Amino acid sequence: MAQIDRAEEPTTSENPTAAVVGPGAIGTTVAAALHEAGRTPMLCGRTARERLELQDAEGLVVVPGPVRTDPARIEETVDLVFLAVKSTQIDAAAPWLAALCHTGTVVCVLQNGVEQESTVAPYVPGCPVLPSVVWFPAQVQPGGSVWLRGEARLTLPDVPAARVVLEALRGTRCSVDLAVDFTSVAWRKLLQNAAAGLMVLSGRRCGMFGRADIVRLSLDYLRECLDVARAEGAVLGDEVPQEIIDSFQAYPADMGTSILADREADRPLEWSIRNGVVLRRGRAHGLPTPISDVVVPLLAAASDGPG
Repeated sequence: MAQIDRAEEPTTSENPTAAVVGPGAIGTTVAAALHEAGRTPMLCGRTARERLELQDAEGLVVVPGPVRTDPARIEETVDLVFLAVKSTQIDAAAPWLAALCHTGTVVCVLQNGVEQESTVAPYVPGCPVLPSVVWFPAQVQPGGSVWLRGEARLTLPDVPAARVVLEALRGTRCSVDLAVDFTSVAWRKLLQNAAAGLMVLSGRRCGMFGRADIVRLSLDYLRECLDVARAEGAVLGDEVPQEIIDSFQAYPADMGTSILADREADRPLEWSIRNGVVLRRGRAHGLPTPISDVVVPLLAAASDGPG
């Protein structure tokens, strides 16, 4: 995993100004957490909206907008940008990053994968790019509101830039953990995301992990991913594949995943950063990846065609 660039010191403030780029499920959850604490962020996205809505078991949180849609009309930069667009949308988000960032602005990337820093850094020279692991299940509902189905938590690497995020989310519904060994945490989450990609190929939700044949396939795939993760420096035990299967089985049978939602909506899939990375890194280390050799081309075709 690429290391965090420490060449630029992050902007520090007791009350950092913040923007959320990409107010989807994850972005809305973070925006609601900031708003509840009196730190309402600037909202930036493709679709104009007057407000965001987050629903959980305790009620509804309304985040006042508007959602801005024109980066050319941004007149002030911020201390912290939460980049919550999919990895397939980074190019489209580049004008927002250029408009919102000054030297030292922290860009916290709320995306899947283990390549967040290397993919985003070229768009924000002079700014610390902070990868994260997102641990909460949030789903966009018909009409655009977001349903949060569990507690919100982020894991960040224990580096100076993380202090800005800690300050922004201090005392909110979104807790923040700092990990000295962020590589291991990020790869563990990647294993979970990689297995979730099997839902796309079956067109089914978490209930499919109740099938013995799917469990066998998933465990074989996860062990393959685990070998690659260890070659990349992750310290993960042999028990991790079964723990991931247990977590899928503990979810409601109708629980989906973002990559499945994208497939159902015929949107481009994050197949490269969730599954393709295992194939790429495995080949780089000379490791056999027979299941990835099948899964990755099928996901790529489902995403990009042709046909």
